[in-house]
Amino acid sequence: MLEVIDKGSCTDAHPVPLLFVHGGWHGAWCWDEHFLDYFADAGYRAVALSLRGHCASPATKPLRSCSITDYIDDVRATADNLGGRPVLIGHSLGGFVIQRYLESRDAPAAVLVGAVPVRGVLGLALRVWRRQPWISIRAFAGGTLLEFINTAALTRDYLFSPHTPETIVESCMERAGAESIRASAIDPMFRRVRTKRVTTPMLVLGAEHDGFVSVGDVRATARAYRTEPEFFSGMGHNMMLEPGWADVAERIHAWLETRDLAGHAV
Repeated sequence: MLEVIDKGSCTDAHPVPLLFVHGGWHGAWCWDEHFLDYFADAGYRAVALSLRGHCASPATKPLRSCSITDYIDDVRATADNLGGRPVLIGHSLGGFVIQRYLESRDAPAAVLVGAVPVRGVLGLALRVWRRQPWISIRAFAGGTLLEFINTAALTRDYLFSPHTPETIVESCMERAGAESIRASAIDPMFRRVRTKRVTTPMLVLGAEHDGFVSVGDVRATARAYRTEPEFFSGMGHNMMLEPGWADVAERIHAWLETRDLAGHAV
């Protein structure tokens, strides 16, 4: 049984549930800080899952061996429990999982928040390696990738803006968990998203101070889906936890209001 945080309920105005998928090192908790209550209060059923091996979601094999396919299966199982076709909202690695999921399934709409780009992690990994070669070596040797965010300074560098309050940075660092090397580094390096198979409308969001996913990465992802990216100034990678999180939530809400979600409901 995967850990799921489920808030709100579907309404006549918003009959399609929202499914939030976290990125590396995180769990359902990162959406529960602000977003789930925001969208539940706006009249949505807002659901976040923890992928297998994260937080309270069990895994039947070592986390380092869990694959992108395993994570896609988790999204599929949760989506099926919600009726089969929820709106999908994914952050970072979760955004990549959603894109891969949508190669074979559709959804009324999807939102990518600082998502790993369609071309995978090679460019991202090279940038990280150049900045922190010794940390990269230790992270891969240790098998959890936690070395990238095991201090407040590193957590801020990769996940937050220079201006984010220290309490937010430290809280995230303390709650962060291990991540699968295979799912986060190996699979996305050798298997890009087959974008021609994806027909779901996309909102592509990025952050000015993202320490992982560059502005160029976000632009490339948006181009692949023939849309325009939108960026939030003064924010880091963890846009759902930054002090300006409400601006991100409001933009997603406004965009969803323009979609004919009800027409796609099961």
